[in-house]
Amino acid sequence: MIVKVIIKRDVADGMEKDFFSQLKNLRFNAMDQKGYISGETLICAENTNKVVVISKWETLKDWNNWKNNDQRIEIDARLNELQVNPTIYEPYVFSKYKVAAEQGFPLPLQNQQL
Repeated sequence: MIVKVIIKRDVADGMEKDFFSQLKNLRFNAMDQKGYISGETLICAENTNKVVVISKWETLKDWNNWKNNDQRIEIDARLNELQVNPTIYEPYVFSKYKVAAEQGFPLPLQNQQL
């Protein structure tokens, strides 16, 4: 099951250069992780301090393994110092999965080892 993770960040004024350097470092390291498929970075056209990263993973378990990886946590801590709000993480699966779940198979996502 493919998972897309939406990651929302608000960059502090004047911290953009350092922020994007750390973000590139994070992406570079993510590319070596099991289950990583791709990622893209979007900057809000109406407020360039708002940044959204969309990463694609083979499974929710792969994403959670990377999210809890010590190397990632260290880089993420540096990014948080350059932000004005905490990072928001939202993992999503495709709607076809929801239809299958409504039909009774498989169990809800939160109860599965994906």
